[in-house]
Amino acid sequence: MAQKLKITLIRSMIGRPEKQHKVLRGMGLTKLNRTVELEDTPAIRGMIRAVSHLVKAEEKTE
Repeated sequence: MAQKLKITLIRSMIGRPEKQHKVLRGMGLTKLNRTVELEDTPAIRGMIRAVSHLVKAEEKTE
């Protein structure tokens, strides 16, 4: 079974470059304190790394 990641937007994207806006929208994060669960893939890990200063990511334990 594939691992899941819980990703929460903890800092505002106001005043950030458009590239970071697109990464956050691509992950499904639009408002502060929203949490999404995504598959743990290299692509998602790269997206998290690009906006690591705006999000909190943790592995979901089932």
